[in-house]
Amino acid sequence: MTDETVPSDIPTSRMLSWARNSAIYRLERRMMTEKHLFDAITRKAKEKFEGISAAQLKVIADFAVKFAYDNKVLDDSAYAEVSTRSAVRGGKSKRAIAQKLAAKGVSSDKVEAALEEADDLYAAAIFARKRAFGPFRRVELDEKRKAKELSAFARNGFSFDIGRKVFDMSVEDAEEVILAGRSLVPQHQRS
Repeated sequence: MTDETVPSDIPTSRMLSWARNSAIYRLERRMMTEKHLFDAITRKAKEKFEGISAAQLKVIADFAVKFAYDNKVLDDSAYAEVSTRSAVRGGKSKRAIAQKLAAKGVSSDKVEAALEEADDLYAAAIFARKRAFGPFRRVELDEKRKAKELSAFARNGFSFDIGRKVFDMSVEDAEEVILAGRSLVPQHQRS
Protein backbone atom coordinates (compact mmCIF):
# COMPACT_ATOMS: atom_id res chain seq x y z
CA MET A 1 0.00 0.00 0.00
CA THR A 2 1.29 3.45 -0.87
CA ASP A 3 0.89 6.56 1.23
CA GLU A 4 -1.59 7.96 -1.29
CA THR A 5 -4.19 5.23 -0.65
CA VAL A 6 -4.04 5.38 3.16
CA PRO A 7 -6.45 8.05 4.41
CA SER A 8 -4.79 10.66 6.57
CA ASP A 9 -6.19 11.94 9.83
CA ILE A 10 -5.40 15.47 8.67
CA PRO A 11 -7.87 16.99 6.21
CA THR A 12 -6.58 18.65 3.06
CA SER A 13 -6.79 22.42 2.61
CA ARG A 14 -9.47 21.75 -0.04
CA MET A 15 -11.58 19.94 2.58
CA LEU A 16 -11.20 22.79 5.08
CA SER A 17 -12.05 25.37 2.44
CA TRP A 18 -15.13 23.37 1.48
CA ALA A 19 -16.16 23.10 5.16
CA ARG A 20 -15.89 26.88 5.63
CA ASN A 21 -17.86 27.60 2.45
CA SER A 22 -20.46 24.97 3.32
CA ALA A 23 -20.93 26.50 6.78
CA ILE A 24 -21.38 29.95 5.24
CA TYR A 25 -23.86 28.59 2.71
CA ARG A 26 -25.96 26.86 5.37
CA LEU A 27 -25.92 29.67 7.92
CA GLU A 28 -26.85 32.31 5.34
CA ARG A 29 -30.08 30.44 4.75
CA ARG A 30 -31.17 29.58 8.29
CA MET A 31 -30.21 29.64 11.92
CA MET A 32 -28.73 26.37 13.08
CA THR A 33 -27.56 24.83 16.31
CA GLU A 34 -23.99 23.69 16.78
CA LYS A 35 -25.09 20.04 16.59
CA HIS A 36 -27.17 20.64 13.47
CA LEU A 37 -24.26 22.33 11.66
CA PHE A 38 -21.79 19.64 12.79
CA ASP A 39 -24.11 16.86 11.59
CA ALA A 40 -24.84 18.58 8.26
CA ILE A 41 -21.17 19.15 7.49
CA THR A 42 -20.33 15.56 8.45
CA ARG A 43 -23.13 14.12 6.31
CA LYS A 44 -22.28 16.21 3.24
CA ALA A 45 -18.52 15.65 3.57
CA LYS A 46 -19.09 11.88 3.43
CA GLU A 47 -20.89 12.39 0.13
CA LYS A 48 -18.39 14.88 -1.29
CA PHE A 49 -15.04 13.33 -0.37
CA GLU A 50 -14.61 9.71 -1.35
CA GLY A 51 -12.61 7.71 1.18
CA ILE A 52 -12.62 10.39 3.86
CA SER A 53 -11.65 9.04 7.29
CA ALA A 54 -13.71 9.42 10.46
CA ALA A 55 -10.93 11.53 11.95
CA GLN A 56 -10.96 13.86 8.94
CA LEU A 57 -14.75 14.16 9.17
CA LYS A 58 -14.54 15.20 12.80
CA VAL A 59 -11.78 17.73 12.14
CA ILE A 60 -13.59 19.44 9.26
CA ALA A 61 -16.93 19.50 11.11
CA ASP A 62 -15.20 20.96 14.19
CA PHE A 63 -13.44 23.45 11.89
CA ALA A 64 -16.79 24.56 10.40
CA VAL A 65 -18.36 24.98 13.85
CA LYS A 66 -15.35 26.96 15.14
CA PHE A 67 -15.42 29.13 12.01
CA ALA A 68 -19.12 29.86 12.60
CA TYR A 69 -18.54 30.73 16.27
CA ASP A 70 -15.52 32.91 15.42
CA ASN A 71 -17.68 34.86 12.97
CA LYS A 72 -20.57 35.08 15.46
CA VAL A 73 -23.09 33.37 13.17
CA LEU A 74 -23.65 30.36 15.40
CA ASP A 75 -25.23 30.83 18.83
CA ASP A 76 -27.29 28.10 20.47
CA SER A 77 -28.69 30.55 23.06
CA ALA A 78 -29.99 32.90 20.37
CA TYR A 79 -31.33 29.94 18.41
CA ALA A 80 -33.21 28.71 21.49
CA GLU A 81 -34.66 32.16 22.20
CA VAL A 82 -35.81 32.76 18.62
CA SER A 83 -37.24 29.25 18.29
CA THR A 84 -39.04 29.56 21.62
CA ARG A 85 -40.67 32.91 20.75
CA SER A 86 -41.75 31.58 17.38
CA ALA A 87 -43.10 28.32 18.82
CA VAL A 88 -45.08 30.09 21.57
CA ARG A 89 -46.63 32.38 18.94
CA GLY A 90 -47.51 29.19 17.05
CA GLY A 91 -49.31 27.66 20.03
CA LYS A 92 -46.60 25.27 21.24
CA SER A 93 -46.25 24.37 24.92
CA LYS A 94 -43.06 24.79 26.95
CA ARG A 95 -42.75 21.01 27.14
CA ALA A 96 -43.01 20.59 23.36
CA ILE A 97 -40.53 23.41 22.78
CA ALA A 98 -38.05 21.92 25.26
CA GLN A 99 -38.24 18.53 23.55
CA LYS A 100 -37.68 20.03 20.12
CA LEU A 101 -34.71 22.12 21.27
CA ALA A 102 -33.16 19.13 23.06
CA ALA A 103 -33.52 17.10 19.86
CA LYS A 104 -31.70 19.88 18.01
CA GLY A 105 -28.79 19.56 20.44
CA VAL A 106 -29.36 22.68 22.54
CA SER A 107 -28.07 22.22 26.09
CA SER A 108 -30.61 22.05 28.91
CA ASP A 109 -29.37 25.26 30.58
CA LYS A 110 -29.87 27.20 27.32
CA VAL A 111 -33.31 25.63 26.89
CA GLU A 112 -34.28 26.63 30.45
CA ALA A 113 -33.09 30.21 29.88
CA ALA A 114 -35.06 30.47 26.64
CA LEU A 115 -38.23 29.10 28.26
CA GLU A 116 -38.21 31.59 31.15
CA GLU A 117 -40.23 34.13 29.17
CA ALA A 118 -42.55 31.59 27.54
CA ASP A 119 -46.20 31.72 28.59
CA ASP A 120 -48.09 28.42 28.37
CA LEU A 121 -51.48 30.08 28.91
CA TYR A 122 -50.89 32.39 25.92
CA ALA A 123 -49.63 29.46 23.81
CA ALA A 124 -52.62 27.31 24.81
CA ALA A 125 -55.02 30.11 23.83
CA ILE A 126 -53.30 30.36 20.44
CA PHE A 127 -53.47 26.56 20.10
CA ALA A 128 -57.20 26.62 20.92
CA ARG A 129 -57.84 29.37 18.36
CA LYS A 130 -55.91 27.49 15.64
CA ARG A 131 -57.78 24.25 16.31
CA ALA A 132 -61.17 25.88 17.03
CA PHE A 133 -61.23 24.40 20.54
CA GLY A 134 -62.66 25.69 23.80
CA PRO A 135 -63.83 29.28 23.46
CA PHE A 136 -63.25 29.21 19.69
CA ARG A 137 -65.33 26.07 19.10
CA ARG A 138 -67.75 26.32 16.18
CA VAL A 139 -69.66 23.08 16.80
CA GLU A 140 -71.87 21.80 19.59
CA LEU A 141 -70.02 20.41 22.62
CA ASP A 142 -70.69 16.79 23.55
CA GLU A 143 -68.72 14.36 25.73
CA LYS A 144 -66.77 12.98 22.77
CA ARG A 145 -65.79 16.48 21.61
CA LYS A 146 -64.85 17.51 25.16
CA ALA A 147 -62.56 14.48 25.54
CA LYS A 148 -61.01 15.14 22.12
CA GLU A 149 -60.24 18.77 22.92
CA LEU A 150 -58.84 18.17 26.42
CA SER A 151 -56.69 15.27 25.23
CA ALA A 152 -55.35 17.42 22.36
CA PHE A 153 -54.11 19.97 24.90
CA ALA A 154 -52.38 17.17 26.84
CA ARG A 155 -50.85 15.58 23.72
CA ASN A 156 -49.40 18.95 22.80
CA GLY A 157 -47.66 19.30 26.15
CA PHE A 158 -50.02 21.56 28.07
CA SER A 159 -50.78 20.69 31.68
CA PHE A 160 -54.31 19.60 32.55
CA ASP A 161 -54.81 22.86 34.49
CA ILE A 162 -53.80 25.06 31.54
CA GLY A 163 -55.83 23.01 29.05
CA ARG A 164 -58.88 23.08 31.29
CA LYS A 165 -58.53 26.81 31.95
CA VAL A 166 -58.45 27.66 28.23
CA PHE A 167 -61.17 25.10 27.48
CA ASP A 168 -63.50 26.83 29.98
CA MET A 169 -62.72 30.44 28.94
CA SER A 170 -65.10 32.74 27.17
CA VAL A 171 -64.08 34.06 23.76
CA GLU A 172 -63.50 37.50 25.29
CA ASP A 173 -61.21 36.10 28.01
CA ALA A 174 -59.23 34.04 25.49
CA GLU A 175 -58.83 37.05 23.18
CA GLU A 176 -57.68 39.10 26.17
CA VAL A 177 -55.02 36.47 27.03
CA ILE A 178 -53.84 36.50 23.41
CA LEU A 179 -53.77 40.29 23.29
CA ALA A 180 -51.88 40.49 26.61
CA GLY A 181 -49.37 37.91 25.34
CA ARG A 182 -48.83 39.84 22.14
CA SER A 183 -47.98 42.97 24.09
CA LEU A 184 -44.99 41.08 25.55
CA VAL A 185 -43.60 40.38 22.05
CA PRO A 186 -41.54 43.26 20.60
CA GLN A 187 -43.30 45.07 17.74
CA HIS A 188 -40.82 43.94 15.06
CA GLN A 189 -41.31 40.27 16.00
CA ARG A 190 -45.09 40.08 15.86
CA SER A 191 -46.59 37.75 13.30
